[in-house]
Amino acid sequence: MNWQELSTTSHYQTALAVKDKLKAGDVEEAAVGLDELIDAVARSERRALRSQLIRLMAHVIKWKSQPERRSVSWAVSIYQAREEIEAGQEEVPSLTRSVIEAMWDKCFLAARKQALIEMGDKVAIEKPSWKEVFEDEYLLPGPSSGGSKQPGRKKKRANDRD
Repeated sequence: MNWQELSTTSHYQTALAVKDKLKAGDVEEAAVGLDELIDAVARSERRALRSQLIRLMAHVIKWKSQPERRSVSWAVSIYQAREEIEAGQEEVPSLTRSVIEAMWDKCFLAARKQALIEMGDKVAIEKPSWKEVFEDEYLLPGPSSGGSKQPGRKKKRANDRD
C-alpha cells in the first residue's frame, strides 16, 4: 500500500486503511500507515499555522505602512488570525513558539509580498517583531468618547515559551 499517497489524499481514508490492516492482523503494515498518517496531519497543521501567520503578518505590515487606510476590518483580521493561531496551539500543543520562530522568516517574505501586491506601495517595516505581531494592540479611535474599536483579546498562547 502506498501510505504516503493515501495520507496526502485523505486522512480519513488512511485511518480506515490502518484500521483494516489491524483487523487483518498486519500490525507492521498498520504501524507504517499510522506513522505516515501522523506525519501528514502534522504537515497539515503546520500549513494551517503558516497560513494564519502570513495573514497576520501581512495585516500588521499594511497597518504600519498605511496608517491612513487603517480599518476595522484590518483590526479584526489581526485579531482573528491571532485567535486561529492560539486555537491551533491549543489543539496541537507541538505548535510552539519555537515552531513559529522557525517559520518566521519565510512567512515574513510571503506576507511582505502579499502586502506589496495589495498596497502597491513600499513596505514601511523591514520585518515585524514578535511584539508587533503577537502583542501590540491594533486599535482605531472610537467615536468622540475617546474609546477604541477593536474586538477584545486575551494573551496569546503563541507567546508561551517551550
